[in-house]
Amino acid sequence: MTAMIIETEKNKWEVICGLEIHCQIVSNSKMFSGASTEYGTEPNHNVSFIDAGMPGMLPTLNEECVRQAIKTGLGLNAKINKYSEFSRKNYFYADLPQGYQITQFQYPLVGEGSLEVETEDGSRRTIGIERIHIEQDAGKSIHDLDPSMTFVDLNRAGVGLMEIVTKADFRSPEEAGEFLRKLRSIVRYLGTCDGNMDEGSMRCDVNVSVRKVGETSFRPRSEMKNVNSVRFVMQAIESEAKRHVEVYENGGTIEQETRQFDPASGTSKLMRKKEFAHDYRYFPEPDLLPLVLTDEYIDNIKKEMVELPDAKKARFINELGITAYDAMVLCENREVAEFFEKAAAGHDAKKVANWMMGDFFALLNKDGLSIHESPISAENLGKLVDLITKGVINGKTAKDVFEMMAETGESPEKIVEEKGLKQVTDTAAIEAIIDKIIADNPANVEAYRNGKTGLMGWFVGQVMKASGGKANPAVVNGLLQSRLS
Repeated sequence: MTAMIIETEKNKWEVICGLEIHCQIVSNSKMFSGASTEYGTEPNHNVSFIDAGMPGMLPTLNEECVRQAIKTGLGLNAKINKYSEFSRKNYFYADLPQGYQITQFQYPLVGEGSLEVETEDGSRRTIGIERIHIEQDAGKSIHDLDPSMTFVDLNRAGVGLMEIVTKADFRSPEEAGEFLRKLRSIVRYLGTCDGNMDEGSMRCDVNVSVRKVGETSFRPRSEMKNVNSVRFVMQAIESEAKRHVEVYENGGTIEQETRQFDPASGTSKLMRKKEFAHDYRYFPEPDLLPLVLTDEYIDNIKKEMVELPDAKKARFINELGITAYDAMVLCENREVAEFFEKAAAGHDAKKVANWMMGDFFALLNKDGLSIHESPISAENLGKLVDLITKGVINGKTAKDVFEMMAETGESPEKIVEEKGLKQVTDTAAIEAIIDKIIADNPANVEAYRNGKTGLMGWFVGQVMKASGGKANPAVVNGLLQSRLS
């Protein structure tokens, strides 16, 4: 995988990057309270006394959030720590009503793991994961409703978060982008996070530094907070790396600082300088006991694990015989992969894949439908492919049948039978059509016999038109070649 190298007249610079990904945990209630986590409700509607930081309110740990984080750790080949602790991270912000965040500092729930990424050139690299800790989310400050006031919505306050911290292993924006896409696919497969970056349920802090090619030590980094799309993460890495190089080349220095990336301008601006752990005055959370897990508890969660994208992709290639590219596209989304597997059961999997990635996806995109809302069932898509494979209908007729299936939801067999769309394979009937076309077009026949063989397509088209598109193309081609020669 090609690293991003920034070359100037003086030096060659290498980009170094690490990510901190905040994933909202899929759970009906918040991390330390029973308040709902439903998205899109009225502001400050899903708020308990605990979330609002009222005095004397004690947190109660939501076990489902713990289970979901463990599943995510297992999906990322990470070590599950049987002992972990909660801490208070102290800082002031208007949307943090307690004045501190309950998180995990020294002893996280999940330890080191890894995820292999592959980019378009086919090269692979393993990205190290340092830890996954669980914590509560803050609320949301809204600055664009009034020119002189900031509004605060605490619906998100207390929602469970997994913070997935990678090692500084990324050497290009493309690697980071592929990692985020793959991570999002995994958490969606596991059902531990919905991965909707546009809704803020998956957000990314991007840490960027540069060093001269050949250097081994790290230079100071900048952290860009809450970047909310894969594309913006990639832009932020490239833009910030170039800024660092420009500063160094002009004799300046980079200090550790927190910045905000603006996608519109493609630049970042300073938020605050030098942020270190001691700035937050971490100390053990006095209202929560350490979290102690048993081997049995972890093993029971392992039994719930589903087949993940890489394993599913390999199985589709080896068992169903589809291409690596088709498998990659179909396995990115768990629901799509399951739909394909149902549609391909007992049918030509490659043809099913072609139909899904062509007409089927086009149908869903045109009407803005999810896979669950498809008017065509997986079983009926497989049956349509079967009718083509068995020669009952040809490819052109199949497209018409597909459109009728989308409109009515009926099976392809019923549509073909009721509309009389079965392919004509009766050679006598096709020969009669061919003989008439040859008799009616002597000039074209003579031209073909004199070497203008491109006219074969014209003759085929005339026969198909005369048969209402129902003649078997293979039979038509064979009979025409015999007659015309």
